[in-house]
Amino acid sequence: MLEKVLSKVEDALHLAGCLCLLAVALLVNADILLRLFASRPVQIQFELTELYLMPALATLSLSRVFRDGGHLALEFTPERLPGVFGAVIVKLRLLLPAAFFVAVTAMSGKFAFEAISHGDVEYGVIDWPLGWAYAVIPLGCGVLVLRLLHDAFLNGGASET
Repeated sequence: MLEKVLSKVEDALHLAGCLCLLAVALLVNADILLRLFASRPVQIQFELTELYLMPALATLSLSRVFRDGGHLALEFTPERLPGVFGAVIVKLRLLLPAAFFVAVTAMSGKFAFEAISHGDVEYGVIDWPLGWAYAVIPLGCGVLVLRLLHDAFLNGGASET
């Protein structure tokens, strides 16, 4: 059941990340075309892309891409190692990144919480609340931690790490 719920969450976040990528492409192209043909930029393009869309598209798909085996990796150990040593290596290949992303999730979550509670704002054409822009990072990294722990302990170590 945990696999189903985690997969649904990963799929939803991946869809959101893909939609952010589409929005970036549309906004940047609209900005280019309007500057070229009408000498009028899209006023909100830079802040919206930089503060909200880029962090979202960079982090929301992390877990889904890992689940699908889509990340680049340097393989320096054989795919399968026999015995206890092989099992330990498989677990370490999942638990060490999980520990790193726990730290990223905790620090970015603290940063986002402080920005939300203090009402931090980026002033521009629109006043952009920064806390919600920062919140996607602990969300995406936190789901990746759940995937890594799931694969390490409940999935017997993913075969494609």
